[in-house]
Amino acid sequence: MRRDDDSTSKIAVLAILIGAAMALLLGRMWYVQIIKGDAYKSRIKGHSQLTVRLPAVRGEICDRNGIPLVENRASMEVEFYLPDIVRAWKEEHGSVPKRKYWGLDHGMRALKEEPDIVKIVNESIVPNLEKLGLAGDYNTRKLQVHFRDNSEVPFVYRQDLDFETMARFSENNLNLPGVTVTLKPVRHYVYGALAAHLFGYVGVPKDIDKDEAAQFSFYQPDIEGKAQIEQAFDDDLKGKAGTRFLQRNARGVIDGETSRIEPTQGAKILLTIDARIQQVVEKAMRVVGRGAAVVLDPNTGEILAMASVPSFDPNQFVPSISKTDWEKLASDRTDPLMNRAINAYAPGSTFKLCTALAGIRAGVGNKEFDCSGGVQYGNKYMKCWVLTATPPLPPHGHQDLSTALKNSCDPFFYQYGNAAGIDQIDTVSAMLGLGKKTGLPLNNEANGIIPGPAWLVQARPRDRWSPGHTANTAIGQGDVLASPLQMADVTATVANGGTVYRPSLVKKVVAQDGAVVKEEPPKATADFLKDSGITAEQFEKVRKGMWRVVNDGDGTARKARVKGIEVAGKTGTAQFWRSGIKDYHTWFVSFAPYDKPRYVVCVLVQGGKSGGSVAAPIAAKILEQIFAMEKGQEVKLEFLPPALGHFNQVAGVDFAKDQPTQFGADNATPADIPSQSDQPGGESGNGTSAAKPDISDDADSRANNRQKQQPNGLQKFFNFLGGGRSAAPKQSN
Repeated sequence: MRRDDDSTSKIAVLAILIGAAMALLLGRMWYVQIIKGDAYKSRIKGHSQLTVRLPAVRGEICDRNGIPLVENRASMEVEFYLPDIVRAWKEEHGSVPKRKYWGLDHGMRALKEEPDIVKIVNESIVPNLEKLGLAGDYNTRKLQVHFRDNSEVPFVYRQDLDFETMARFSENNLNLPGVTVTLKPVRHYVYGALAAHLFGYVGVPKDIDKDEAAQFSFYQPDIEGKAQIEQAFDDDLKGKAGTRFLQRNARGVIDGETSRIEPTQGAKILLTIDARIQQVVEKAMRVVGRGAAVVLDPNTGEILAMASVPSFDPNQFVPSISKTDWEKLASDRTDPLMNRAINAYAPGSTFKLCTALAGIRAGVGNKEFDCSGGVQYGNKYMKCWVLTATPPLPPHGHQDLSTALKNSCDPFFYQYGNAAGIDQIDTVSAMLGLGKKTGLPLNNEANGIIPGPAWLVQARPRDRWSPGHTANTAIGQGDVLASPLQMADVTATVANGGTVYRPSLVKKVVAQDGAVVKEEPPKATADFLKDSGITAEQFEKVRKGMWRVVNDGDGTARKARVKGIEVAGKTGTAQFWRSGIKDYHTWFVSFAPYDKPRYVVCVLVQGGKSGGSVAAPIAAKILEQIFAMEKGQEVKLEFLPPALGHFNQVAGVDFAKDQPTQFGADNATPADIPSQSDQPGGESGNGTSAAKPDISDDADSRANNRQKQQPNGLQKFFNFLGGGRSAAPKQSN
């Protein structure tokens, strides 16, 4: 019996021990799953969830009427998360292939070692993509450098996928570690080259925020403005970044997206530009190879249009510009990247408007001066253009100010300028804003030059100021330099009767909720009637002279007339030579209607015969179409390809002809250029000094046969990127 009792006792003890163990196990499970469940879940989630920073969506740039000129479109991209690709390789093969390279170690050149990311991608990822016909070209050196310096940023393998390719990516569950298809907002310049010199271009930042990048598994930086409005208002245009949450499965492969916080869009920029007038101006300017035009509201200083030819299409820079395209743009001798509207050139006879006001301020505005064919200064006899005209014409004789403006008589202004004095010319020019930047939010704006004795001491210390210098300055030759924008502002002051307005390009900045963030009201910088003692009657003498330039039978700008509209203007042609070849800078500044001016138009053409035969007809065409638009004629906005530049000499422009531009040399001296100038005019400025864009290296692993895609039906699904518009306008030639 004792043996049975012992067995029973042992079983009981064993049962107790098993029960206790089970209780401990259940308790532990309860503790782990219930008490500590959330903590362990977060740890598991932390290892399996990836966070990707989504770049902010840039705000739109619109014209004064709210017409979008720059917006966003959807770009489907294939990205490689390189650390994930390397990790997956190591798990499969046990080790990672390495390569050696020369780098820097504490400033010293040293041989270093790194994972051979090119070998890993080419052997583990590309073959699988090739089987599905989804492989693309890429630059292997760029991949290696990207992995070395920016591994936290996904490497863009393919971008701007067309709908068919994107669908094939979506249909095939690639199941490849570190490979994902994503949607990005990229910039879209709606009308191509229209106003390209105002918008500039965007690109990825040179350096990323390392602290911000550390908060994400992978970091996609915001694009930033590199030039012009895109750069000047970058802080306003930037929106707020979002986050994409990706889930990695037990095998370490990204299964897909679990959720996301959408990025928000930046503020909207409303320019002073009227897109319809901008298109009118750009089309008119395309009849010449090099030049610029500006349209101003003389009552506010607002810029209604600003065009420069040749031009470029900023869409070439999206998402990045090819090396071939960039080299072609940067090496083009006609310099399509230069905004000639804010570059400085010798203004020629258009500067006589400044000299006229200087003489009035000096008290010589009522004096008459004689034109006998020229004036002697030192050992230089400076002729009037009439002596070398074909056929030669008689001298102008005695003239008052208005008549001399109509005749563009240089001997009159040689004497008138010296009677006024260089100090008065410099003072009035400064009041008009010449010799300094206007302050527009644009890169590479030229100051221009208004020479005088103090300036000459700095520029050419061995030279001394003389009446000959004053004579050259008075007619806008020699060292005088001004931009088309500056001369448009001078003309606006004459047009409105004496108020100098600071030119403006941005009307306001509006947040997405409609709140006005910034606003730029018209700002007057000087008032000649109040600040200089010039009367309205005296101002009218200058205005009347400009009226006679266009409307008198022997005026120099008869080709600037517009039916039903009184136009006033001033021609100018400055001597200039390019590589020993005549390459005159021809000008026409104008305003209309005469009684109550609403528009100022300034046109500069390089390589023209004269302001009256080349620049004036272009200004007339612009004004004619603007007034027709006011009467209800529709101006249809359309995609503009880049305007092409050339160095052909333009003898004349006549829009009534099937071929409006007449090319060819013309040796006859035009009626608005000095036949001999002691100092020929010059130019200054550089159009290619803006920030270098993102340049995509040529692919070296596969044939490059991809085409950049235009926005397609996919855009409709992503309205938040571009404000609900689905496609770009059709291109037209």
